[in-house]
Amino acid sequence: MAGKSLQHELGKKTPFESPEKEAMLNIARTSDQLQNRFGRLFREFGLTGSQHNVLRILRGEGRPMRCEEIRRRMIQVVPAMTGLLDRLEKDGLVTRTRCENDRRVVHVDLTTKARTLLQKIDGPLTNLYQECLGHLGKAELEQLSRLLEKARKSLRT
Repeated sequence: MAGKSLQHELGKKTPFESPEKEAMLNIARTSDQLQNRFGRLFREFGLTGSQHNVLRILRGEGRPMRCEEIRRRMIQVVPAMTGLLDRLEKDGLVTRTRCENDRRVVHVDLTTKARTLLQKIDGPLTNLYQECLGHLGKAELEQLSRLLEKARKSLRT
């Protein structure tokens, strides 16, 4: 009875119309709850999830990156990348420099302040990953990732 739990959580009186709808609502409900938890953590450090994502990408790359490269690697689509970078720059977390050869190209880099902030977030973030998904075994986590990747693959056009 896969649907009983979500059906009960949502106060739905009748079974779901299809397993696709049930799975989709399960994904949406789980995503919302996880995003709320991670959002709270990032707010404790004065960031949004999108801001943390930019900083994470830059740290992982280890070099200044073009705005478009960062945009492509974002977990969630960010319609206003310039505004997001404006806020990070204003907070002293990134610097932007124009390419001398092509003034249209802007490179973004982390500041020391951002690196220090990310180091402070690392422990609590790892703990939150464990808290949210640590009850699943390695094989279950791998299967979950495979299933979600398979679902996303069908959405690519």
